Amino acid sequence: MNISMIGLDIAKSAFQVHGVDESERVVLRRKLRRGQVLEFFGRLAPCVVGLEACSTSHHWARALTGLGHEVRLIAPSYVKAYVKRGKNDAVDAAAICEAAGRPSMHFVPVKSAAQQAELTVHRARELLVKQRTMLINALRSQMAEFGVVSPQGRTGLKGLLEILHDQQETRLPEGAQTALLELAGTIAALASRIAALDKAIAKSVRKNPIARRLMTIPTVGPITASAVAATVGDPAAFRNGRHFAAWLGLVAKQHSTGGKHRLGRISKMGDRYLRKLLVLGATSKLRTVATGKTPLDAWARRLIENKPKRLVTVALANKTARILWAVMAGNDVYRPERAAAL
Repeated sequence: MNISMIGLDIAKSAFQVHGVDESERVVLRRKLRRGQVLEFFGRLAPCVVGLEACSTSHHWARALTGLGHEVRLIAPSYVKAYVKRGKNDAVDAAAICEAAGRPSMHFVPVKSAAQQAELTVHRARELLVKQRTMLINALRSQMAEFGVVSPQGRTGLKGLLEILHDQQETRLPEGAQTALLELAGTIAALASRIAALDKAIAKSVRKNPIARRLMTIPTVGPITASAVAATVGDPAAFRNGRHFAAWLGLVAKQHSTGGKHRLGRISKMGDRYLRKLLVLGATSKLRTVATGKTPLDAWARRLIENKPKRLVTVALANKTARILWAVMAGNDVYRPERAAAL
């Protein structure tokens, strides 16, 4: 068969293949089991293989690239427009094949195993932080049932733990205190595991020259620098800093028509984790802009005079994203004096 392009719909065990020739005539429709995929593609002449950028897609992209094929990863939201009717594996594979051949299509860069290993540390840390937050909220709510309430933040939590471990405390019944001590022990264990992952991330940043350069940017710490370096890979995939910020969903969502421009809230497209890190970093930065002397501080102060703080936070996250791209693309560190000159 003269196959020029294949759309491959992947899953845990069932894989659907849809192949076309150079004239885009369908020449192959076939269902494969997981163990047959590499053997099947190993017998084919090198061609273009389209995949949805979903779970396990980077693994299969690396495996198929090793067999000599050109792999194109496509965001699922871009594939959806090419689904003609219904929803099944064969229709999805045909839509992927159609989308992979469009000249205006944007493709997702294939991550290396090292990049995915770095991101696995971030995913594990994020999950542990979420579990710790859930346990802290549970501890607060259960102690409030007995009239024990404390302020928000770490100081308030510390006060609750001191009350919980106080043997002279009479507000907490014995049974409740025993159960809440279990929650407190789990919170302490999670905090220890999160600290260990933080050390692992900091260690990897010291070995990564790109991440070290990114840390010269205000609002960017080891966690953000490590996540950006592992996620983005090649900054040349983006035309400029604005394109990168739009990819992260930090630009206004448009509802424009008939020459009338209507801008709404941010689009929230792209990587949610990176967007969250940038917004958190910008929120922290706003606490120091009043006394800061850098051009970035002056720019933020001018915005705060006329705009709500939350809007300024997102605007600062957008600017940080554009600076991140410039530092990566220019293979340089952040230079405040250069920003002031511009």
